[in-house]
Amino acid sequence: MKAIKYISIAVLAAGLTACGYDVQPDKLYLSEEGVKDITADGKIYHLNELLDSFMTEEGNYLSDTSLYRTRATNGNGIYLFSIDTLPSSGPGIYIRGRISTDDYGGNFYKALVIQEIVEGKQQNLRLSIDMGSASGMFPRGQEILIRCNGLAIGRYSNQPQLCVPSYNNNTNAQKANEKVGWAPGRIPSPFCRKNFTLIGTPDESKLQYDTIPISECIANYSDIVGARKIDGRLVVLKDVWFNGKYNKQNEGATMCVHYNPESGTGNPTVADSNADVFAPTTNNVGFPQSRYITDGNNAILVSSSEYAKYAYFYLPYEYVDNKVVYGTFKGTVRGILGYYMDNAGYDPDVTKWSITICDLSDLDLYADGTGEVPEGTKWGVYTRPEDGVTVDLRREWQQGVFAGSILMTDEEMIAASDLE
Repeated sequence: MKAIKYISIAVLAAGLTACGYDVQPDKLYLSEEGVKDITADGKIYHLNELLDSFMTEEGNYLSDTSLYRTRATNGNGIYLFSIDTLPSSGPGIYIRGRISTDDYGGNFYKALVIQEIVEGKQQNLRLSIDMGSASGMFPRGQEILIRCNGLAIGRYSNQPQLCVPSYNNNTNAQKANEKVGWAPGRIPSPFCRKNFTLIGTPDESKLQYDTIPISECIANYSDIVGARKIDGRLVVLKDVWFNGKYNKQNEGATMCVHYNPESGTGNPTVADSNADVFAPTTNNVGFPQSRYITDGNNAILVSSSEYAKYAYFYLPYEYVDNKVVYGTFKGTVRGILGYYMDNAGYDPDVTKWSITICDLSDLDLYADGTGEVPEGTKWGVYTRPEDGVTVDLRREWQQGVFAGSILMTDEEMIAASDLE
């Protein structure tokens, strides 16, 4: 029996080698010399140069604008959706960039953002890929080389991305009759595996973040065309905090509601969009949820997916005099600057702009001492100095249903619920 097993393994190994799966590290991770060899048949474009060279306002797909989404234009020559196909033959069209996203937190689904530094400044581009758990192959900090021939440059809600043409016939979407048509689709996984090549090994320290105030993030919100060059920018916002508000449609910034088990209000599992968690459910409609951060002068939204692993975690808060108070945890937020100009958003306001984090590790917030938590305590897993008990200040909403204090232990919560 053992002999049969060993023979089977040997045959399998031989088969994998014969099928071309004998991957050697020196072939998987290119050196700069390897990059020169691969790209000798063409040109490496800077990311913005690729957009300037191949992306048009109307798009070129099938040369028939009647096939575009019906809301692709505002009638004044500005398109939110477009597809421009890249030549499949001829000289090689290459780009290179360092991955600035990961999907471990569940907030980036089948998508990557890459960054290139040109003359000290960021250039960024979104990649739409049909690959789950993409960070296993393309982790944050990994530089990649992409042969773009046969792909497309498209805009989805005005956000440029490397993609393939895809015809959307989803009749279940909101305003479905306005959405049917050609739009950016995900690059098939086999194409990614063949045409995305790793350069060196991952190094997050080489990603560049621009430390800027919120006012600079939202300064050019009305420039629809210019916004395309800012999308995907990595930023760091200092001295900011969550103010417990969300953007309520047609009403603007509105206070979130803390969960009340008696009335059921603030329940994030029943599409209660005002719940004070990062991303209440949308009942699988799938649009991102947003919560405000502020520096006291300006505010910008932090965008999260309802499928993020931290979606139902409370926003940073404390109990002060038995009341839920936001803004006691202040510090730094890092993320990817972007916008979402959907629903014919040709006259965008600041609510279209947001910061998207990969996961909660992108939040570096500390107690200011006005609440129950000692000043300087980092928002996260915390050990109380008086008794050594460990609590999670980011606790999921279900865990706090019966809590009279955010610092209650599990035993204290059980006692408070009368379930002993």
